[in-house]
Amino acid sequence: MEYPDGRWGAFEIKLGMGAVDEAANNLMKFAAKIDTEKTTEPVALTVITGNGFAYRRPDGVNVVPVSVLTA
Repeated sequence: MEYPDGRWGAFEIKLGMGAVDEAANNLMKFAAKIDTEKTTEPVALTVITGNGFAYRRPDGVNVVPVSVLTA
């Protein structure tokens, strides 16, 4: 997702909590490939899950259950 001012974040959706580590690793690998001379670093890397609770991992990746996302 990209904001109008150029800031951006990356998201990966996983239904089960057992896949959070894999998704977080995928997001970290993706962010490492970004050419920061052409764009900024991501403001957020987030795994969206089907259940559980929201928290920030030690590596900085957010884990957020879909139930806390509201309009």
